[in-house]
Amino acid sequence: MGTVTDAWADIERWLARHAPRSAALLAGPADAAAIAAAEARLGLAFPPELVESLSRHNGLTQWDNLFPGHPPLSVDGIVEHYEMCLEIDEDEGDYHDTLDEGEEPWWHELWLPFSQIDGDSQIFDLRPGPGHGRLGTAVHDNSGDFTHAWPSLGAYLADTAGALLRGGGADGNSNDGRRYWVPYLTPESTLWWSSAGETHLNGKPLRPAPVEVSTCCFRSV
Repeated sequence: MGTVTDAWADIERWLARHAPRSAALLAGPADAAAIAAAEARLGLAFPPELVESLSRHNGLTQWDNLFPGHPPLSVDGIVEHYEMCLEIDEDEGDYHDTLDEGEEPWWHELWLPFSQIDGDSQIFDLRPGPGHGRLGTAVHDNSGDFTHAWPSLGAYLADTAGALLRGGGADGNSNDGRRYWVPYLTPESTLWWSSAGETHLNGKPLRPAPVEVSTCCFRSV
């Protein structure tokens, strides 16, 4: 096991201490047979880091803003979102042939979603080349974007854990590359990620998420 499992352990430990109601929303591990069936159905081998993550938590038991950007999908959710996007993309015809050099399509058959909200997803880039395995975004109304991609799922989860344990926020896809996503606690002591400087959510106060006094156990990438 590597960075993914280490980062998950840090995230779980922080949630148990500071946001146990949020910790309870983490689903249990995915069944290995379900992962294998999903791979066979899609004709894609899941990246080892994704398998490692799903073997820890098969998404969430219900939607919640527990992670920067998008909530992680279950195995079934990955299949559903992938097939929906591929069907829409195929219905749009052969526009891929008209893309300029370096221009990303709306969807690609070698993109695999990790998380999703309102049709926007974080995607693994499984195309051959130096970007293989990076985690970018595919939004419902624009082309895919890897401008500020995380180099791997492990890097994304480690960045998330670091923001919880040490503060400072997690990298986002902002144009200036700033650390966009910042963790907060709601009045119900549930975790909520939003932009820096937020003070309220639906009229209720947000407070900065507590930073761990000791970061001796944090595992950086």
